[in-house]
Amino acid sequence: MKMTYRRRDFMLDISGVIVLLLLLIVPFASTDPFMYSLAGQSAIGVCAALGIYIMLRLGLLSFSAPSFMALGGYAAAIAANAGTTNLVLLMLISAIVPALVALPLGALVLRLKGVYFIFITFVFNEILQIVIFQTPTLTGGANGITGVPPALLFGMGATSPATVVVVTVAICIVSALFTLGMTHVLRPEFSSIEENETLAESLGVAPWKYRTIGFVTSAAVSGLAGFALVNMLSTAHPSSFTTWSVNSYIAYVFVGGRGSLLGVVVGSLLLITMNDVFSSYAQLSSGLFGLLLVIVMMIAPGGIVGTLTNVFDKMRVRHRGVLQPRIEDRRA
Repeated sequence: MKMTYRRRDFMLDISGVIVLLLLLIVPFASTDPFMYSLAGQSAIGVCAALGIYIMLRLGLLSFSAPSFMALGGYAAAIAANAGTTNLVLLMLISAIVPALVALPLGALVLRLKGVYFIFITFVFNEILQIVIFQTPTLTGGANGITGVPPALLFGMGATSPATVVVVTVAICIVSALFTLGMTHVLRPEFSSIEENETLAESLGVAPWKYRTIGFVTSAAVSGLAGFALVNMLSTAHPSSFTTWSVNSYIAYVFVGGRGSLLGVVVGSLLLITMNDVFSSYAQLSSGLFGLLLVIVMMIAPGGIVGTLTNVFDKMRVRHRGVLQPRIEDRRA
């Protein structure tokens, strides 16, 4: 039974990657700028939400995604302006810089739990915003870094809107594959820590070790999201990485379902699409968006994918319960 559920979870995660691959069709199937924008926003939203998802697999809710996005985005922008425009190198820079910052930071904050951990990661965003504003020679201060050169893919610059979308989605797919691989390789340890840390420790699992791995990986994935955003806008600006933007990323995970990568993708696509739809209603947009969140969480408290998965599991168990007596009757 455990193997069945593990296989099911793996298929759900693979399905999430397949949905992201379908986003690559958009630049070739449409010339509508709105579709380009929606596909790009969705890919960045998924990538940012993956950082939240990784920490939730360890039973921790982290608010540090915007700060790591800023570190990755600004690092890539500075490197690009210095002449490094190769896509692979920029991706490595945008992932490594926040990961290096997360390593010593994690040694301090991962000792905390619950609201204390949330508070410290929230404050880290504010501290980084102050650092950005107070270092104009490096980050451009309040003006940010403008005119960031586009990343080069196979020697070609991502200058057209269609190419920018392809690069953005490709970055998201790489992040998703990396997340999928890491969470499935370390699935037993992550699950045991999330369910009962004390019991996991008594069985020889070192919670601090796996939390550090998760925190560093979350930072790297968030950094890639920051690079994707900067590359799409050709600008690294403090307003792109505000502390409150993390609320959206958390909503993507919980609305879609925190138990699978597919849930992250579905939640991101749904909320980003509906946010664009509601934006045409001007002053009512925030209220409509909030109402949507309330309705979804009331109907599907485990997230859309999580609730549907539970329903299918119950139906399958009930179906087996009906078939089993029939099989035994035939044997008799």
